[in-house]
Amino acid sequence: MIKVEDTFAEAFPMKVSRLIITAYNDNWAFNAANSFCGFATSVIACGCEAGIESKLLPNQTPDGRPGVSVLVFSMSSKELAKQILNRTGQCLMTSPTSAVFSGNSGEKKIPLGNSLRYFGDGYQIAKMLGNRRFWRIPVMDGEFLCEDFAYQMEGIGGGNFLILGENIKSVLYAAELAVKKMNKLENIILPFPGGIVRSGSKVGSKYKGLIASTNFDYCPNLRTIVNSKLNRKINCVLEIVIDGINKQDIELAMKLGITEIIKSKETKGVERISAGNYGGKLGPYLFKLKSIIT
Repeated sequence: MIKVEDTFAEAFPMKVSRLIITAYNDNWAFNAANSFCGFATSVIACGCEAGIESKLLPNQTPDGRPGVSVLVFSMSSKELAKQILNRTGQCLMTSPTSAVFSGNSGEKKIPLGNSLRYFGDGYQIAKMLGNRRFWRIPVMDGEFLCEDFAYQMEGIGGGNFLILGENIKSVLYAAELAVKKMNKLENIILPFPGGIVRSGSKVGSKYKGLIASTNFDYCPNLRTIVNSKLNRKINCVLEIVIDGINKQDIELAMKLGITEIIKSKETKGVERISAGNYGGKLGPYLFKLKSIIT
């Protein structure tokens, strides 16, 4: 039986925005979105955490074309705006047939077409639909349609759980099961590659200037030389990190992911489920594993 430890994941407030990316077909919508979300796994060094939230059918998008929704999280309003603008200009405007729209409303505006329009070199055209302004920027396959502004919301980053087991085969399989289930939800993203991270971190380092370093309590190769949290049977630990719009979204994702692992008959090499926390000092949001799965 897989044990769920009586512990909690610790998360912190972030700024977030949703973008709707459309294109000629599904393939190019995902190409644009994947490029936009590249190098956006952790705010430790990437500036933002971003991921594809869901696939959208033509009847769910502003221009009636296939699309995807993307969530972008950052620690500050300034950095969120910077990341969205740069990534839209370099990854969406450059992608064949793409268009981009705001996927949420709010009081805090983030410049989008409002800034990118200057690429049109005076040939850009503004278009109003209701109370929304769009910019038509000439490009070599026709035009890049871009909404005037995106909008900031409040979000939460750092929800997580750890999967501990005997070997990489069983732990990776369990993590993949959880990710597949969690990816069906809206309002959350799993920002790391394939939704899974092996280089779990702790706050601080013995080296001056580093804000994070390897979480050695969970590194199997260090088991005999540190105050390890791993017994002799555990040779692999993987983590799933969840960013979400609100606490309930993250709790649901964690519940579905953990339950999927526990109920599977193919995860016999997994010994227990735990979570990364820092004694309640990192953030105000505590996700208690026992409470979540009951």
